[in-house]
Amino acid sequence: MPIDYRRYPATWKTLRLELLQRARMQCECTGECGLHQPNPNTRRCTERHHKPARWFRGLVRLTLAHTCTCDPPCDNPTHILVMCQRCHLRIDRALHVMHRHKT
Repeated sequence: MPIDYRRYPATWKTLRLELLQRARMQCECTGECGLHQPNPNTRRCTERHHKPARWFRGLVRLTLAHTCTCDPPCDNPTHILVMCQRCHLRIDRALHVMHRHKT
């Protein structure tokens, strides 16, 4: 689904680059998606940007996932996690179900 950048702050693209640097190009999910919890030593997802995916087919594309309910989406870095597609889709599952019911 394409992103409607009109809903996001004007600084969004700059913020994205800063957050990717913060994450060191690796998914920041530490179990928020319901995965990555069995091993207490390595709870962080191991997927890395533009590398072959370990847990799904294709290349990993890191995305920015809002952990808050701000509408429109805010630009507070503490409300945003850098996540691979798999983790991001899992935490947004309820939102996707809601949109599917609307359409």
